[in-house]
Amino acid sequence: MNRHRLSPLAVPLAVVLLSLSGACRPQAGGGPEAPPAQAPAWALAIHGGAGSLPDDLPAARREAYERSLAEALTLGQVILDEGGSALDAVEKVVTLLEDDPLFNAGRGAVFTADGRITFDASIMDGRDLSAGGVGFVEGVRHPITLARRVMQKTPHVLFVGRGAEAFAREQGLEFMPAEWFWTERRREQWERWKREHAGTGGKAAALAPPAAGFGTVGAVALDRAGHLAAATSTGGLTGKAWGRVGDSPIVGAGTYADDRFAAISCTGTGERFMVRAAAHEVVARMRHAGESLERAVHAVLDEELSPGDGGMIAVSSRGEIVLHFTTPSMLRGAADATGRFEVALR
Repeated sequence: MNRHRLSPLAVPLAVVLLSLSGACRPQAGGGPEAPPAQAPAWALAIHGGAGSLPDDLPAARREAYERSLAEALTLGQVILDEGGSALDAVEKVVTLLEDDPLFNAGRGAVFTADGRITFDASIMDGRDLSAGGVGFVEGVRHPITLARRVMQKTPHVLFVGRGAEAFAREQGLEFMPAEWFWTERRREQWERWKREHAGTGGKAAALAPPAAGFGTVGAVALDRAGHLAAATSTGGLTGKAWGRVGDSPIVGAGTYADDRFAAISCTGTGERFMVRAAAHEVVARMRHAGESLERAVHAVLDEELSPGDGGMIAVSSRGEIVLHFTTPSMLRGAADATGRFEVALR
């Protein structure tokens, strides 16, 4: 697998792609390399969602995804390389992705069944297991920052709906009009979903299956001080029922971090990850069964969940990075202090 060292202040003109084959890669998903002989001083992994990219994805769209992932990875690289905290790194990386209309989080998020855009997000600090999450919020430009405020400014873990929005205003966080979050691509997806469920009507339409999609952004990091953090943010699923909340804001389901073991961010079918407490299950397998990070991630995705359910990114306390998915694709990237810098789509 190739390596590419970035200038810490510039996005590379050429992006090094993760290999699509190799002895350690499973049939569906991207596996890590062997653990480093010496733990890197810092490590970072990001994702832009698991799903199914079309086979005929235009070259311009592919390049845009690669460029955006490289930009986000560079931002986290600079923070961590300069001695910044893992918590700051994952928040800043996710806020950048929330502002990017290519991804299903913040600007560019999908529409609910009734044409709204709502957000879920969570963040966790591996130092003391503190965490914050928000669910079903509207208008907040950076849901991940709101989740961090819940963690640091309240004795609580999860705020939802109007209460979360009121807290965001109290904290002086930025709001944007609904139209700012819209993109033509997401509106077309919603219109298509409505046509497919036009005959169900009323309450039944709201409870119709949401569209299979591609979404969620996340980041996990190990900093020079040896601390871990994880962050996840999403707009959910196209056509999701009013009030539906997925795994992304649920600590232990979509996000988890523990300095003793690992930091994990999940993407996929939220309900499946929730009932398995998937992110926490990785740490539980490491703690109680003595499994490696690689083995624990693969066991959860390949054995406890079903093919096509989604993917995970994870970083261990030793700086090992695991990127694994059981969907046809997962937008992802990895970097560490040894010079590793890679992004890939499939």
